[in-house]
Amino acid sequence: MESFVPLETLFFGYTQSRNIQSIETGDLVRALAITPIQERKLLSRLARRGLIVRVRRGFYLVPSRIPAGGRWSPGEALALTSLIKDRGGRYQICGPNAFYRYGWDDQVPNRTYVYNNRISGERQIGPVALTLIKVADERLGETAAVSPPEGIDLVYSSRVRSLMDAVYDWSRFNTLPRAYVWIETELAKDDTLAADLIKVTLRYGNQGTLRRIGKLLEMKGVQEALLRKIAKALQPSSSLIPWIPTAPKRGTSDRRWGVIVNNG
Repeated sequence: MESFVPLETLFFGYTQSRNIQSIETGDLVRALAITPIQERKLLSRLARRGLIVRVRRGFYLVPSRIPAGGRWSPGEALALTSLIKDRGGRYQICGPNAFYRYGWDDQVPNRTYVYNNRISGERQIGPVALTLIKVADERLGETAAVSPPEGIDLVYSSRVRSLMDAVYDWSRFNTLPRAYVWIETELAKDDTLAADLIKVTLRYGNQGTLRRIGKLLEMKGVQEALLRKIAKALQPSSSLIPWIPTAPKRGTSDRRWGVIVNNG
């Protein structure tokens, strides 16, 4: 059984009686009638012992009850939502986590990949490893909420958005040409997917994404009226991009879509 000094006992009595999940520097000075130095030492000591978890300097997550065994680990939902909410931002889980969730990849990610509009880089909150990818506000959207056991909703990129991102962000996620197979599989299961994918690509994609997805949909026999929606959004260009970016740039030229079909 974890032993506590009186101030630690007072701390947990205060947070548990009020169902407090997070504490910032300054919160305890008045609540517990202690000095700022006492507060700083208390929070630092609790964090070192694994009884609370630091999100950033001066901001900590607190367990709802004292953990058995002496150390506490926040779940992914609490860690991520607390970090982003603290910065007044928005986020959506993307990349390998979404690909695994939707059944396209069987490799369990050891990090959580997150598009967001505030933070870039890698963070560690307790056991939760985050790769934070900062994007413009307008690139966030087309999401699906997931309710994990913690009771805090996680926001994922939707199935269609994740397919588009697998082409758009292929270099970050190493997903071409695998993403083409994922799209083909989903097209075979859902007659409405092509129209939805075009809509999402027009809103969130770039020229390279438009070219590659346009070519793929044409190859899969999508009706011309839908293909023209993508074709109209293409900017004039005399340069061609490779269908598979990591393969040698040799193959058949497709001037309509501006790609070299280099898949052998």
